[in-house]
Amino acid sequence: MIPGFDLPAFVAATLAEDLGTGGDVTSQAVIPADAVFTGVMDSRDAITVAGIAIAEAFFRHLDPAVLIDRLVADGDRVAAGTELLRLRGNARALLTAERSALNTVQHLSGIATLTTTYVDAIAGTGATLLDTRKTIPGLRRIEKYATRMGGATNHRIGLWDAAMIKDNHVAVAGSVGEATARAKAAGIERIIVEVDRIDQIEPALSAGATHLLLDNMPPAMLRDAVALVAGRVPTEASGGVRLDTIRAIAETGVTYVSVGRLTQSAPAADIGLDFTLDAAAPARA
Repeated sequence: MIPGFDLPAFVAATLAEDLGTGGDVTSQAVIPADAVFTGVMDSRDAITVAGIAIAEAFFRHLDPAVLIDRLVADGDRVAAGTELLRLRGNARALLTAERSALNTVQHLSGIATLTTTYVDAIAGTGATLLDTRKTIPGLRRIEKYATRMGGATNHRIGLWDAAMIKDNHVAVAGSVGEATARAKAAGIERIIVEVDRIDQIEPALSAGATHLLLDNMPPAMLRDAVALVAGRVPTEASGGVRLDTIRAIAETGVTYVSVGRLTQSAPAADIGLDFTLDAAAPARA
């Protein structure tokens, strides 16, 4: 479903963390073993949905016979009060899986929803929104999946899929041009070079940069940088981008705008799950 993401391992590890060595002692003590619940997962706010299939996987892991009616798809924009899933299955299993499922879909939908607001803010400018590597360790694949559901494009997945030469690399190499030349000599095809001054652009391009990251430049400087690059490579504005500043940045003509807060600072979406006892099903202790 999500390239590079091991869903069964994630579900098993997350539930193991919650269950520990004793299991769900509350449900075991209070809920009859054969009780059946019906449930509805819904959004309390307007959101962009992400992580529905992952949430389902938690319930199916503990109750393979659970009946699930998926009412929305990842990437859908839904209004407050929209039902996302309907469930019917073993009450103990659904209660045990509830928090893990909700935590995941709330987190991912929160990322997707915040991403959507940034995508909408630059609509019509021609610029593309990028995410970053500012993700929670172990969750990068699904957090970047969530930004895609919100309409962004993924930047590097990790350190392996492109070179990104930043100020610390330049400090060791001696100059932007030298650092870029070393990456080029190493046979790296994608070489992203961070520059924060106009005079660094030509040395980076001459040495083989395939993408320029224009770091913390105000809009006027960004326009000058874009004009100097003149379409030779993609340009990316980055650094401190906020919702109230992103449109002015995008209107400078940059190819991309990258925003770390999409994954770093997104609030969880307000999603709930309410269960009722299925009176038609047996409920013996």
